[in-house]
Amino acid sequence: MATTAATTAAIATMHTSSYRVKFRRKEFLELVEIANPKIFYQRGRMHFFAFDGFVMYTFECEDSDFKQKVLHAIEFSNTQWSE
Repeated sequence: MATTAATTAAIATMHTSSYRVKFRRKEFLELVEIANPKIFYQRGRMHFFAFDGFVMYTFECEDSDFKQKVLHAIEFSNTQWSE
């Protein structure tokens, strides 16, 4: 399962830019309502998802804040992938 989550996180990162945008809890949850991502990723205290070419993230949420599935990634990288 961990390998699948890591692979999924890598694929999501491949199709986004290397730009990351950090949010406070309230604003992050508002953005979740707008973006309606199907999957969230969690690494340590960070929750993140890809949206509109950016990686949106926060350190202020818990898995229980989301109705969507949360995958626990084993690594997070800033590296931009090329195909």
